[in-house]
Amino acid sequence: MKTLINRKQFTLAGIAAGSLLLLVAFSAQTQEVDPVLDTSRSTAQDTAQSQERIDNIDAETQRMLNDYRALLKQLEQLERYNASQQRQVDSQRRELASLEEDINNIASLQRAMQPLMDDMVDALDQLVEADLPFLMEERRARVTRLKNAIEDPELSPAQRYRLVIEAYQIENEYGRTIESYRGDIEADGRLYENVEFLRIGRVALIFRTDNDEVLKRYVPEDGNWVDLDRSYLQDVRTASRIAREQIPPDLMFIPVRAPADAE
Repeated sequence: MKTLINRKQFTLAGIAAGSLLLLVAFSAQTQEVDPVLDTSRSTAQDTAQSQERIDNIDAETQRMLNDYRALLKQLEQLERYNASQQRQVDSQRRELASLEEDINNIASLQRAMQPLMDDMVDALDQLVEADLPFLMEERRARVTRLKNAIEDPELSPAQRYRLVIEAYQIENEYGRTIESYRGDIEADGRLYENVEFLRIGRVALIFRTDNDEVLKRYVPEDGNWVDLDRSYLQDVRTASRIAREQIPPDLMFIPVRAPADAE
């Protein structure tokens, strides 16, 4: 019995000694592992911080790359815009050079225009005098105003030229229109007052009295008024009403001299 108790005590003592050894060994191992864990944790933390810095650098790099591409695009647009503006500037410079040349030639053009306008007014005067004698006071007055205008220093050459052209346009219209008006005329040594004139272009000029007793037409080849066959009276009346826009245009017979070869 005593021997059994001793064995149990020995066994408990052995277990206690073993536990103590294990505790000492574990404590020693713990002391060796802790620095390694600390180092590992520090390394992991540094790695995370490094990765964060890398991510930030990458993001910043990407942002700068996008900005760089945007700036390149903007630079391209500015270069194209500048090229377009330069073309406009070059074109405006050429236009300015052309205008300067024209300005330098104005004096010579004005010197050339004045004789031309003088000749045009003289030709218009001759046309009025050689034409059928219709509205002679009005037409001669227009020529007189033109002669005064081209000598007026207050009018520019352009204004004078415009007046000359307008007068030519008016005379040109006479050849394409029909007109009825009233006036006085001397024919065969007699003065007819307030008779009705009928002008058909520059083809025929006729006048008649209100009672239709006198019906005459102008013969430009002879420069005289001659009696018109009374068979034309109704056509003359119709033409007068057409000229006054009392009836619509219609066909009518008008007296004209046949060409010399046809006679």
